Amino acid sequence: MPAIPYTAFPNQFRRDIIAGKTLIGCWCSLASPITTEVLGLAGFDWILMDGEHSPNDVLSFIPQLMALKDSASAPVVRPQWNDTVEIKRLLDAGFYNFLIPFVQSAEEAKRAVAATRYPPEGVRGVSVAQRSNRYGTVKDYLKIINDNITVMVQIENRTGIAALDEICAVPGVDGIFIGPSDLAAAYGHLGNASHPEVQEAMQIVFARAKTHGKSVGILAPAEADARRYLEMGASFVAVGSDLGVFRAATQALRDKYL
Repeated sequence: MPAIPYTAFPNQFRRDIIAGKTLIGCWCSLASPITTEVLGLAGFDWILMDGEHSPNDVLSFIPQLMALKDSASAPVVRPQWNDTVEIKRLLDAGFYNFLIPFVQSAEEAKRAVAATRYPPEGVRGVSVAQRSNRYGTVKDYLKIINDNITVMVQIENRTGIAALDEICAVPGVDGIFIGPSDLAAAYGHLGNASHPEVQEAMQIVFARAKTHGKSVGILAPAEADARRYLEMGASFVAVGSDLGVFRAATQALRDKYL
């Protein structure tokens, strides 16, 4: 039976994140609507389109969103930065699920949430006809959209961990995401997220988030890591990336003939 296409009204992905449902995702870094469309056929619960470490912008994101129109995978976007203007443009382009990088304080978390909400709950600028409201055809869009935006914040260093209780308490923060590579670098173990000190820091994130009833996510391309993090309490896990899969498959193909 074909998958039911993802819809943002109501935003089931947000409901699932808040409920702590296990959601398996994939990172999307190649900035191509064709590879994004192929990912969308695989049946992942969510697909992260990356704007921080990939050559994406609003104009490259929109064709990828179009490519996922018939997919059951929920599109998630990571902006370049926690920037109100960029987030506004991504909202208008049609994103409803956001992973905000490098959040270190409650104030930064509040700024991220406010950027995704229309006044009086936030500061999002108003355009009456844009891709998110299907060019003005969604009835009551201005009334319903604030409750259909997911905000997840990424914890990447010691400062963010120290402020985690305050970050989790910010209304509108739906989930916490661990950036394993940056966290390892912040603890002095660049390139080694498996170091015991880094793993201990992750355990702290899981424990504190749990006390606040917040789901925790992580990127874990190695299967052993992904399964360990799921056992540790992660509920939304990206288990690979289009770039990683493509690189590994092409190298394996070449190696057959060496």
